Amino acid sequence: FFLLKFHCELNFIEFVWGRVKKYLLDNCDGSFKTLKTNMPKALESVQVNTVRLWEHCMHRWIEAYRSGLLMKEAQLQVRQFSSTKY
Repeated sequence: FFLLKFHCELNFIEFVWGRVKKYLLDNCDGSFKTLKTNMPKALESVQVNTVRLWEHCMHRWIEAYRSGLLMKEAQLQVRQFSSTKY
């Protein structure tokens, strides 16, 4: 399916990269050697279940926009949905 440019809430890979970059920021000294050592660890630090949750959230955003909601309305609808309800 098509993802709109500049809508990171619709692309769960942005959340993955954000988590990887945060890990690297917290665990690197700025050298390329440390970056090479820590990149596999950073990728492994993102749990598959977390990626699945982000993917499901992305689909809720897409459905909200598809139903004609504007950003604020879509945000409220997505926030109202909670996996703890199910």
